[in-house]
Amino acid sequence: MSAKIYFTDIFDVSPKSLAKYGAFNVSPLVDLPLFIDPFLLFTSPKKAYKQLHEEIICYLQFLREKSDRAQASKGLLKAWYYFPEVKQTCLGFCLKGNSGIGLGPSFAKALSENLANLFKDFGNEQVTRGSHLEKLMLIRSGVGKDKISDFTTNLITGFLLHYTQEFAKKHIKPELRKTFRVSHVEFDYDKSYWKPAYFDLPALNGDFVLLCPEDILTKDDVWINKDDLRRDFPQIRDAIENDSLRAQVNHYFTSVLKRDKDKKGRPKEPTKKQENEATEATLRKFPEIIDYYIREKEDNGEAAVVRSLEKVNEVQQMFVENISRLSDLLAKQTDFFKTPANTIEEAKKRVGYLKHVIENGDGYRLFYDRKGNAIERESDLHIAFKLVCIDSPSSIDAEVNNGRGAVDFKLSRGASDSALIEFKLAANNQLERNIRNQVEVYENANRTTQSLKVILFFSTVQQRKISRMLKRVKVPDDAGIILIDARRENKTSASKT
Repeated sequence: MSAKIYFTDIFDVSPKSLAKYGAFNVSPLVDLPLFIDPFLLFTSPKKAYKQLHEEIICYLQFLREKSDRAQASKGLLKAWYYFPEVKQTCLGFCLKGNSGIGLGPSFAKALSENLANLFKDFGNEQVTRGSHLEKLMLIRSGVGKDKISDFTTNLITGFLLHYTQEFAKKHIKPELRKTFRVSHVEFDYDKSYWKPAYFDLPALNGDFVLLCPEDILTKDDVWINKDDLRRDFPQIRDAIENDSLRAQVNHYFTSVLKRDKDKKGRPKEPTKKQENEATEATLRKFPEIIDYYIREKEDNGEAAVVRSLEKVNEVQQMFVENISRLSDLLAKQTDFFKTPANTIEEAKKRVGYLKHVIENGDGYRLFYDRKGNAIERESDLHIAFKLVCIDSPSSIDAEVNNGRGAVDFKLSRGASDSALIEFKLAANNQLERNIRNQVEVYENANRTTQSLKVILFFSTVQQRKISRMLKRVKVPDDAGIILIDARRENKTSASKT
């Protein structure tokens, strides 16, 4: 019998019923790398979504009006600005289970400080067609897509609760549901507090699970994001319609742009770092530039919908369909799900499974964009590994810090039996030094001699480079080095095999 990994497996629901309802098939046991993008609420033709976006802006307007009181009172700051991560959506990316840190003091401080300036025109914009929470992440460092998504999720939790309850009552057996009291459901603006409510929801391990519509999800980054703003900054400056503002912006940017000099004292072409620093300084000086960037994003809202659909489909295919299909095959054709004798045997077995997913089960597609360019990310490899470890009898800890740095994963069954797993990309320029030293350091720190080093490569050139390096370092055959072939050119789609 294969492991029950996803919502439909655990709650005995037809995947077709869930897909027809429009919800994503989450894994209640592991966060999948998807985020709620508030722009998809803004640009949607659905009235319910537009209303949700308006409610988010309404709450921000409330915070702006009360910001002085909140800053003067730690209690009010906590009540109005602090939010836990809504872990019940099983979205985002957290190596340890699916419980993130939520929104605490740093986010509260960033939002409170910007309400008086960056958000001063909320509801009365002159350049953009609407107001956008994402402004906060465009200037403030330390506020990324996860914070924006967490804040959005908290403010639309009431909608998600009703959305999940409606599906659960129709499709999930009563014995798999439970009535829960949820504290943050609807904000009472007259009394300035969050009202609780009760819901009949899918229950697992004493907690509830929330469903989320696919059409408000995205992967990698929200539509309005800092990287795009920096990249497009030259075009944005040129597109400013106000002649006076455009001239001031260009003059200020040029004045703060630092350039190194050559041997003859002539200024060199600015480096990317120098351009980014000048961009940051100009945005702080003229935050209204952001509105021109956001308007361009609004004008291309359809592209946001198309991109998010592609991203969700990518996660659906790689993390849900492939893992589920291969889980079924291994359950029927092998003894994979029988508990291995110790952690190192288990580690080898599960890494072998992941290797099989990538090399023989279309899993390699996870590491390529739609244009066929390799996306070399260790984080996606970590998620895939977590999914093949869901049924493990071992304690599996991620990013374990042993005083010598963090190791990716540690499997343990008590103090006397543990195994370490380190994932690396072939493109890592520190790989050889890491091979020579890092595993040995970790072994000493953990008092274990059981470790694996897993290396993912994307080309024949990388494969040959690794082979030469392993021979040069004189790595023995039993050193626990496992290579995973993520090349595209030598794969046949599993669906055609």
